Amino acid sequence: MNSGKPLIDAAFAGRRGDFSLDVAFEAPMQGITALFGPSGSGKTTILRCMAGLDRMAGHLKIGSETWQDDTAGLFHRTHQRPIGYVFQEASLFPHLSVRKNLTYGARRAKPDDNALAFDDVVGLLDVGHLLNRNPGTLSGGERQRIAVGRALLSQPRLLLMDEPLSALDRQTKDELLPYFETLHRELTLPILYVSHDIAEVSQLADRMVVLAGGRKLAEGSLVDILERLDLQPATGRFEAGVVLTATVTAQDETYNLTRLDHQGQTFSIPVVDLQIGEEVRLRVRARDVALSTERPTAMSIRNVFAGTVVEIREESGTAFAETLVDIGGGRLRARITREAAVDLSLQAGKPVFALVKSISFDRRSLGQKPT
Repeated sequence: MNSGKPLIDAAFAGRRGDFSLDVAFEAPMQGITALFGPSGSGKTTILRCMAGLDRMAGHLKIGSETWQDDTAGLFHRTHQRPIGYVFQEASLFPHLSVRKNLTYGARRAKPDDNALAFDDVVGLLDVGHLLNRNPGTLSGGERQRIAVGRALLSQPRLLLMDEPLSALDRQTKDELLPYFETLHRELTLPILYVSHDIAEVSQLADRMVVLAGGRKLAEGSLVDILERLDLQPATGRFEAGVVLTATVTAQDETYNLTRLDHQGQTFSIPVVDLQIGEEVRLRVRARDVALSTERPTAMSIRNVFAGTVVEIREESGTAFAETLVDIGGGRLRARITREAAVDLSLQAGKPVFALVKSISFDRRSLGQKPT
């Protein structure tokens, strides 16, 4: 990254049975960095090495603090590392109330003038009404919010989240994601977030480290990684897409639509509760984008963007071609058939129009503005 700012600098290599890991990456000391890849790619192993729960050869530096340096014979054990760890399952203490589960982490924290206050964490996660409840009476989403709160109240320098939504149903995930966005927006704490769900990562992350088979395929900003056609299928096929930053310009009460501006081009999406002038990230899936070489007329699709083809990549052995289109200040991916690419004589530099249905957007398509 070479940003001149304090960084997380991690590198681990080793073998566990038939699985081998050899990964090095950097991440900023603020925001969410996603470790992304399929099951078995090494995501959880990396998190456990960062937590000191597993040990592999390498090094780990968190800002100015070195937690592991094998060349110097340095290795901090888990209790010596100020981390918060949120697992797939909330794993709350069943014999303690919600309040006592939360304060359990606080009791182990070192005194700090910048410590997160109990009431602040309760407010961020909106769990004040749950404090006297027993964990057994909570929903899955409520339990996970308490687990996050307990981790935060341990006053960590680093928050590790290992697929915290994977055990939840789609509706509960959608209810919980806004709380994670709030943490991202309100806290300066760096978060390493493990996931194999590209939609989840697109909504939350600032940076991505893409993994496969225990190796790093790529790392970089979320926007840059999602635009790379060479990373498919590692970043997904059916759910592949890009993230754009857009500004709310109007709320159309007549048709229940929200108008968004992206570099002078307008998106119309089903109405969402946003303020005029608010900036958001907008996820556009490649399968929801069609291409035309002429501006279409008399059709139902509302979102039409003038652009230029940047790159076309055919998928060998399939009917499909991935196309990257520059629409001015941002890029869209279009997943079309190879036949269509030939019929339209698509090639880099050719002007096209990208078409996106308004109904392809929902709450999962929106996230907070990338940092």
